[in-house]
Amino acid sequence: MINNMNGEKNKLLERFLRYVKIDTQSNESVADKIHPSTEGQMVLLNILKEELLSFGLNYVELDKNGYLLARIPATDSSKTIIGFSAHVDTAEDVKGNGVKPFVINNYDGKDVVLNNGDIVKVSDNPELEKYIGTTLIFSDGTTLLGSDDKAGVSIIMSFVEYLVSHQEIKHGEIEILFSPDEETGYGMDFFDIKKLHSKALYTVDGSSIYTIEDECFNAASFTAEFVGVATHLGYARGRMVNALTMCAHFITLLPQAESPEGTDGRYGYYCAHKISGNIAEARLDILIRDFDYDNLMRRINFLISTSETIRNLYGGEIKTDYKISYKNMHMASEKQPLAMLALMEAGKSLGQDLRTEIIRGGTDGARIAEHGIPCPNIYTGGHNLHSCHEWASLDAMFKSYELITELVKKWAELN
Repeated sequence: MINNMNGEKNKLLERFLRYVKIDTQSNESVADKIHPSTEGQMVLLNILKEELLSFGLNYVELDKNGYLLARIPATDSSKTIIGFSAHVDTAEDVKGNGVKPFVINNYDGKDVVLNNGDIVKVSDNPELEKYIGTTLIFSDGTTLLGSDDKAGVSIIMSFVEYLVSHQEIKHGEIEILFSPDEETGYGMDFFDIKKLHSKALYTVDGSSIYTIEDECFNAASFTAEFVGVATHLGYARGRMVNALTMCAHFITLLPQAESPEGTDGRYGYYCAHKISGNIAEARLDILIRDFDYDNLMRRINFLISTSETIRNLYGGEIKTDYKISYKNMHMASEKQPLAMLALMEAGKSLGQDLRTEIIRGGTDGARIAEHGIPCPNIYTGGHNLHSCHEWASLDAMFKSYELITELVKKWAELN
């Protein structure tokens, strides 16, 4: 348990309020070419760099691609090296610049009226009832709040400040990684994994209090390029092959029961994501998700065979390609079970009833886990993410901060 609880909690709140006011919204349209995709991310990363240096850390490196890596020296070099990670960017789903957070102390359990007149209803947010009498943070209703993932950034920074001032805590080297552009899907594309020493790297990028996520989708993107035959429309019979018609027919063959809107839990899906073109040429982008890797490949093969069916029906040409975006991070944890064991034991020591859930999506941790480094995802207390009704619990953020501090101690005990 952290001593001086109120003082540490107030510092955590101050840090979070300061970070969310910095515009770090990423830009997916340029993220494959420009990294970070927006200048605001580097603004925050430079602030974090200076704060880490002010804590007395000797190794703090920010590279040109926006990866900030720092190391807390070991107090016992015989202990295992672990790390913590969070991303600095916020999503594009709604407006993300000009965030004006407001704090509700001693929340009364009622609907919350935002500054713009919108209402966050308890009936739509039953989790609010868990936090009666505690401190909550909202935006003014015109922007997102940015707890995804500035709550995680704040938790980690408060943890670092605490740990470096308590040399009596036994631990191996601790690595801290802050990354850009997680929300664009390009978050780990430019990171040199060889720089990491950690045997386990915990992402602090979850949501509901006490929730740990250790399993995510396997993900792939599939493209189909349809090449038709364009002719004068008045004389098209028997000659024209309409690439748009081929594309539209292809979409109708995707099973509706296996769409995002038709699935939940552990069920995977196909999602027609983007379409463009004309009679002569058209392109279709499809997202594929499944918790089982063999099923993911089955889905890809289904799309390839469907393209052959369409080609045989219409003529013309179809070119297909696919890319594996990320894999289920659970595979790394299965091979290195100590990562989850230490986390659950830390929860028990604090009286936190941790529960594991699956992610119907992915995190930067999934990309790191591909290299055999377990990356469980720890809760931050953010809710209604990527929306103007987003809110965060300071109590949950503080408990997450306590959890990762206790986790360091558990690793020292177990290994």
